[in-house]
Amino acid sequence: MGFGSMRITANPDRDVAIRVLRRAVELGVNHIDTAAFYVSPGGTLGVGSGPTRYATDLIREALAPYPDDLVIVTKVGPGLDPVRGLAGATTPAALRGQVEENLRRLGRDHLDVVNLRIMQRPGRDSVAERFAALAALRDAGLIRHLGLSNVRVDHLDEVPAIAPVVCVQNGYAVDWRRTDDDLVRTCGQRGIAYVPFFALAGAGREAGTAADHGEAIRAVARAHGATPHQVRLAWTLHQGPHAPVRRGPGRPRLSELPPRVDGVQEQVEGSTGARPRPILSMMAIVCAS
Repeated sequence: MGFGSMRITANPDRDVAIRVLRRAVELGVNHIDTAAFYVSPGGTLGVGSGPTRYATDLIREALAPYPDDLVIVTKVGPGLDPVRGLAGATTPAALRGQVEENLRRLGRDHLDVVNLRIMQRPGRDSVAERFAALAALRDAGLIRHLGLSNVRVDHLDEVPAIAPVVCVQNGYAVDWRRTDDDLVRTCGQRGIAYVPFFALAGAGREAGTAADHGEAIRAVARAHGATPHQVRLAWTLHQGPHAPVRRGPGRPRLSELPPRVDGVQEQVEGSTGARPRPILSMMAIVCAS
């Protein structure tokens, strides 16, 4: 199971964030998604109040020394510029600096998985040069595995000769960005994990988990005695064993973690009689929102 940390810095109470992270791992979460540009105030979302908090710092404070089976997945590409705000890293030196910042803030000597994130989608620019820079860092032992984020199939076609891709992380939901259906199938055929973000939020994106689910989702929820959010997560897992789910955004609420983690698995198993197989110790990324 997994947990996304994008909005965990938005809670002004640091202790709540620490407790949520620890409780998530207690509940069986073994995949945490993060980035050095997940920071509040400012950062990716421009939200939050009080002192500056980095998700990577909170993860280190809450969980180090890390459990052996915990996979921390981070991303590089976007970075924080004091003048321009969120800006892209395009040179090998800039990408190395972002990798080193993640290592420092997480307190690690290597990163389990690093996704190269494209700033704007659908971007038409090549990713080969930037991916090769990360592959060099993998060869140097700073990174174990590489992935891509915010990309298209032709980006995926560029990189196999450079290094293997273990995951693709794109925005995708039952009612949003279904143009990625072909990419989801392509990843499955190639044995690549497809990790959607905003699976709960849909078109609401950074605004938070969807409030208006539509009658089709509500009808399925009623028929199965589930919540609409559980239906959204279960639908995503049904796309294949290669489709983990990344959380929707929102401030962490400790009380909601158990039903999110347990409920989605019950819905998937109850509907299919089969348990999705994990890839890289990843199954579903869920969190309170």
